[in-house]
Amino acid sequence: MKITIITLIAFALSLTLYSFAKRNAETFSLTIEVKNLRNEKGIVQFALYNKDGSIPDENYKNYYKMLKSEIVDGSSTVIFKNIPSGKYAVNVLHDENKNGKIDKGIILPKEGIGFSNYSSIGLTNRPNFSKASFELKENKTINVKVIYM
Repeated sequence: MKITIITLIAFALSLTLYSFAKRNAETFSLTIEVKNLRNEKGIVQFALYNKDGSIPDENYKNYYKMLKSEIVDGSSTVIFKNIPSGKYAVNVLHDENKNGKIDKGIILPKEGIGFSNYSSIGLTNRPNFSKASFELKENKTINVKVIYM
């Protein structure tokens, strides 16, 4: 009985240590940069997505992780750390009034927005996870173009 309990404890400890080692070995840093912002008002909000169908996400309810950053010399950068390998997409908002949402005129956004893998957005080029996604298998830096409509 004593040997069984010791064996069980050893197995549980091994499994726990293995899961921590495996997770640490397969996580990466993702650096997101934006440049040429039209002004230095507000902040830049970076939303990271990891599920198909999660974007568009106008109300920011489907994101995996979110970071916000100040604007310096028309640019902003964040680093998402300890991200598991997988498929991701990024949405960037130049949140000029710091309210955490995409402000719109009649139809179009009044603030700048951008998505990974997009250089333009329009009725025939609407953002979706499939087109915006990329594989994260190593530390990576991507540039996202912020578009003002």
